Amino acid sequence: MTIEVTDANFDEIVLKSDKPVIVDFWAEWCGPCRMVGPIISELSQEYDGKALFTKLDVDSNPGVSAKFGIRNIPTVLFFKNGEIADKQVGAVPKSNLEAKLQVLI
Repeated sequence: MTIEVTDANFDEIVLKSDKPVIVDFWAEWCGPCRMVGPIISELSQEYDGKALFTKLDVDSNPGVSAKFGIRNIPTVLFFKNGEIADKQVGAVPKSNLEAKLQVLI
């Protein structure tokens, strides 16, 4: 299951998590984002309990997007202990995202 994060709840959900957190920065109008979305959903089911999977709509939440310098979407940030541990920009195969996730678990 993916959790929708916003400017208001980002710190509480992502930065204070005791598990690795994957944040999918996306927008409704973004074609490549629609390719990454289902991959994030699949991974969230496969790694349920081991990591937290979130989505952040960049159009509705400009604060967090600006804070982390998100200029291109989709961008997936990997957080561990409240810090960015890895990053993936653009649509990539599931195996790429899974490999980055494996390192954090």
